[in-house]
Amino acid sequence: MATTLRAILPDSELLKMHEQMVLSREFEESCAEQYTKGHITGFLHLYSGQEAVAVGATAALRKDDYILSAYREHAQAIIRGAEPRRVMAELFGKATGLCKGKGGSMHLFAPSLAFMGGYAIVGGQFPIAVGLAFASKYRNEQRISACFFGDGAANQGTFHESLNWARLWELPVLFICENNFYGIGTAVSRASALSDIHKRTCGYDIPSVRVDGMDVMAVYEAVKWGAEWVREHSRPYLIEAMTYRFRGHSMADPGKYRSAAEVELWKSRDPIPNFEKRLVEEGIATEAELAAVLEKCRGVVADAVAFAEESPWPEDDEVWADIYV
Repeated sequence: MATTLRAILPDSELLKMHEQMVLSREFEESCAEQYTKGHITGFLHLYSGQEAVAVGATAALRKDDYILSAYREHAQAIIRGAEPRRVMAELFGKATGLCKGKGGSMHLFAPSLAFMGGYAIVGGQFPIAVGLAFASKYRNEQRISACFFGDGAANQGTFHESLNWARLWELPVLFICENNFYGIGTAVSRASALSDIHKRTCGYDIPSVRVDGMDVMAVYEAVKWGAEWVREHSRPYLIEAMTYRFRGHSMADPGKYRSAAEVELWKSRDPIPNFEKRLVEEGIATEAELAAVLEKCRGVVADAVAFAEESPWPEDDEVWADIYV
């Protein structure tokens, strides 16, 4: 018999996870609309479809654990606690943004939340995660580094260097691969001699596991166990979450390298309606309550867009602030 949701977490936490997934989806879809209107410029990489990974993983981590990500990180920042208003304003390039409008879509950063950045350079987050884990161990802080990355980053030299050093120095790093099967438009099987990314860790004596990244509870349980193992042993661990992005690599990508049948197959595994079905079946929420959550999240996103639109642009002299030299 399958484990019930209540056997894993209390109702309040389950409902919170549901709301976070819905808010993430509504935020991203609104970003697509604002991009087409010209309010968001540059590159825009959306997270629609992958919500279960960020939500399940973040719920399993401690508040002081470091989180690092790549450039598909809007949802991860919001789930960690960043205000949707400030994230949207950052995407608009406004002074009220999370990084004063200087970072944009790919460089969200909130050290007060231990959210240590999205990185536009593929694999740029790996050595930073290892460095933060080194500092945590040196200070005996008992906090770990959770390093999110896409399957395409697994072929970067920084991936292998960081796994090697994390194991050699016995550092508390939890590597979380969000395998959505494509590095931009190239399938994993065409770019990697070993497409089972979690198996690569055997070369560094690092344990690993593969998990269903479309199931928020499966992600939660895997990360909960993995994070505590990393904390207890002060050694790295890797989780490969099999997920899928419903949109192209970025807003500039029509995604024609994927068949319609493939996309529809994965949309049938959409983590939000599937989780909602379980919530209703187990008597944790009603259809009306779930509909109310959707309307609430749409209101939060609409407010974030209005805030971004009304916010001022950075002053000219702001270009000289927050720089090293």
